[in-house]
Amino acid sequence: MAKSIGMIEYTTVSTGIRAADTLVKTAEVEIIEAQVVCPGKYIVIISGELSAIQASVEACKGLCGDKMIDSFVLGNVHEGVFPAIYATVEVENPRALGVLETFSGATAIVAADAAAKSADVTLVELRIARGMCGKSYMLLTGEVAAVSAAIENAQAAAGERGMLLDSSVIPNPDPKLWEKIL
Repeated sequence: MAKSIGMIEYTTVSTGIRAADTLVKTAEVEIIEAQVVCPGKYIVIISGELSAIQASVEACKGLCGDKMIDSFVLGNVHEGVFPAIYATVEVENPRALGVLETFSGATAIVAADAAAKSADVTLVELRIARGMCGKSYMLLTGEVAAVSAAIENAQAAAGERGMLLDSSVIPNPDPKLWEKIL
């Protein structure tokens, strides 16, 4: 699996699809996800070599920039990000729960990468703008101190982009809650 990813997020479907075409025509990248998300936004997530992703995302920034909501390029992405995007993480012993919510999908992924790299936590899920009016969130678990540190770093990453909405650290979630989340 690629260690570098990038993402673009547009306000309109037609511009997003055009941008997806531009991404793959600009450089050798793989489309991981290209789809409509609420409320009619379009996201494209790509993987590949860092330089190819940078070139592709830069090409899209010049394409209808007024309709771009957010974008990112991450080299050496934390290995927990991909399974969290696909919600395929199996958590055997959940502990404290960290939740961070953002105004954009791109920022949620950047924040999750920062969180996972900063503390010994497990990314549980990255919900990218599906059914949330374009907002996104991440869930992570670990020891309370690690979850707190990870959420602080995720807040900083999201805050730098002006897309932080809210966050919580729940030290000891009830097992009934974990049943519904996992």
